[in-house]
Amino acid sequence: MMTMVFAVEEINNKSDLLPGIKLGYRIMDSCDNIYTSLHALFSLVSFSKDVTNVITQFESSMCLSGSPVSAVIGFASSSPTRAVAQTLGSFNIPLVSYFATCTCLSDKVTYPSFLRTVPSDLFQVKGLVQLVTFFGWLWVGTLGTTDDYSHYGIQAFSNQFRSQGGCVAFHLTIPASPTATEIQEMANILQSSTARVVVVFATEGQLLDLFLEGTLGFSFPGVRIPGLKEFLLNVRPSPKPGMEFINMFWEEQFGCKLRFEGEISKENETNTLDEVMPVCTGSEDLSLTASSYTDVSQVRISYNVYKAVFAIAHALHALLSCDSAGPNKGTCDKQKLFTSEELLYHLKKVNFTNQFEEKVYFDSNGEPVPLYDIINWQKNSNGEMRFVKVGNYDGSTPLEQQLQINQNNIIWTRGESQVPTSQCSPPCPPGSRQARRPGEPRCCFDCLPCADGEISNRTGSTECIKCPEFYWSDKDKVECVAGVEEYLSFDETMGIILVALTLLGVILTIIITIIFHHFRTTPIVKANNSEISFLLLLSLKLCFLCTLVFICQPSVWTCMIRQAAFGISFVICLSCLLVKTIVVLLAFRANISIPRGLKLFGPSQQRTMIFCTTAPQICLCIGWLLGAPPFPFRNPTYRGSNGKIVVECKEPWPLGFYLVLCYIGLLAIICLLLAFLGRKLPDTFNEAKFITFSMLIFIAVWISFIPAYVSSPGKFSVAVEIFAILASSFGLLLCIFVPKCYIILLHPERNIKKGMTGKFNR
Repeated sequence: MMTMVFAVEEINNKSDLLPGIKLGYRIMDSCDNIYTSLHALFSLVSFSKDVTNVITQFESSMCLSGSPVSAVIGFASSSPTRAVAQTLGSFNIPLVSYFATCTCLSDKVTYPSFLRTVPSDLFQVKGLVQLVTFFGWLWVGTLGTTDDYSHYGIQAFSNQFRSQGGCVAFHLTIPASPTATEIQEMANILQSSTARVVVVFATEGQLLDLFLEGTLGFSFPGVRIPGLKEFLLNVRPSPKPGMEFINMFWEEQFGCKLRFEGEISKENETNTLDEVMPVCTGSEDLSLTASSYTDVSQVRISYNVYKAVFAIAHALHALLSCDSAGPNKGTCDKQKLFTSEELLYHLKKVNFTNQFEEKVYFDSNGEPVPLYDIINWQKNSNGEMRFVKVGNYDGSTPLEQQLQINQNNIIWTRGESQVPTSQCSPPCPPGSRQARRPGEPRCCFDCLPCADGEISNRTGSTECIKCPEFYWSDKDKVECVAGVEEYLSFDETMGIILVALTLLGVILTIIITIIFHHFRTTPIVKANNSEISFLLLLSLKLCFLCTLVFICQPSVWTCMIRQAAFGISFVICLSCLLVKTIVVLLAFRANISIPRGLKLFGPSQQRTMIFCTTAPQICLCIGWLLGAPPFPFRNPTYRGSNGKIVVECKEPWPLGFYLVLCYIGLLAIICLLLAFLGRKLPDTFNEAKFITFSMLIFIAVWISFIPAYVSSPGKFSVAVEIFAILASSFGLLLCIFVPKCYIILLHPERNIKKGMTGKFNR
């Protein structure tokens, strides 16, 4: 009340706001009662002589049309405010509330002239829901009173809280005049409930005894209004009309009885009270007292009153066309007649920044920006309650930025620093799901483990998630893990054996290559074009090495390279053998002379033949890989109960692989036939016979490979193919080159040009 008086006087002393205009006021006590509020309202808007005189006295030459009251500031409670706002709405008289927060007052159809400088409970409820869920309190009780603020607030909170997964354990309403039995029943419910957190919608005075240490509450932002404290401390009691509130406060504050000069005591008044209470002098010092009246370091509700007065003043300033900075500075249209509807219009358009850098305006519903301080009730060293700001809430920002809490500054009940828990059932740990208990709220549940192949990877899951294909749950049922991929690897026994054989083949090939290179000038190496022998050795190395591409995890590149490398390497190898076989036949079976036959099929012709026989295989492999390349594939057919998945190279066009094999087989058969024709060559040379043996081994291996390859599952089919490659490669290497190395190393006397053929020994 005194802040309103202070604000009016501050505006009246300003030269830039309503210059030349003096605002007046009349203060009525609503007693927080609907009937009293309406009675006070009718006395304000009536045209009785005394009221008119008061308005005229304070409002100078301002003329009001229709009503002696320009605007009303009030009330502190929602229920009286609703009754008064509905009445004033019929006359379009603005009613600006500083503390009525009920969401019901946002209805502009029912309350067209209602505005407020305090945010609606809609935002307070949103903030409360965010606050309790922030601390993980999903099982709370609610406590309220019988007024509209409590009724609508708890209803809105309960609805939003449930939508966030919370549950209301109980709801208690404190009657207007509770009996001892009712109080005891409520106390029993509070103590027996498993909910350790209670959300309260009530005024501070109604539940003062419940605010113990640990309470959290939403409060309006506080400011320090310059000059307010001095103004309050200079207040003195007076017998003048309108000072009744001050006089009552004075007597209560100092515990004395006022006696003004010339005042006549009532005859029937007893002297008992006078004998107990001293007489007030009226000069007592308010600065020596400690109360909420003198503590104005951070005014909150009073600040809302302060803003309401200034909002009305700015609306009048615009309505009366006041000029604060123009050529007619310091003037207002004092003779202007206006209606309450016009004032209401300008009040809704108010938009100014006050001295505290806060923008004051009303939205479409006549409400301000929702700003709150979050305060914590704490006791100081003297055991006195104090309010400590521990966070804030800004309803105008994005959802994730609205609530800001500093948990380190919060002191909970009994001085604890640990956040209390309030749950009907503790959240189910990861790996389990919530199972509702029949007939109980959804916050009361049992935890059941997820089934095999399902997981829940967060606390409080209501359902288990089924793992995707080729994945299943780990032992804790918290993560879908990829199946153990099974493929022929380097670290298993089979893989180690095959790698060892591969390396053995490569080493043998390198040794033979070194021997041939060292004895390259000898007749046995120079026979049949030593260049082809070295190319054959190189192709055999590639045949051995290509098996390493099979012994690893299949990938896009390995799947494409392995078959192409295998097919081309063996074709080069067989092309060299084919050339060697033709050279032998030309040398020993042709009817033409030897020099002429060899000249017709010289080194250049031999290279050309190798290229021509290799080119079709290269083209076939390129076309196969470009058109339908093999790719890595997790084969579910061979997935066992042990959680292993066979990873293999899937061939979308199997015919390509079989064409590669067929071409290799064709060359092998041609070599076999030609070598078979030269099997009876002189024993001294005898290379055709060894080519025949090598081709028989080669063909036998690959004929047996096909059924074994088709019938072998998973990685065993890869092992079969590797074995076929190694067996055929070893067959070629041992049959073709070992006999020559035997002669070179152990029988050098036979490694002469004359001994190369028995024809020249006859």
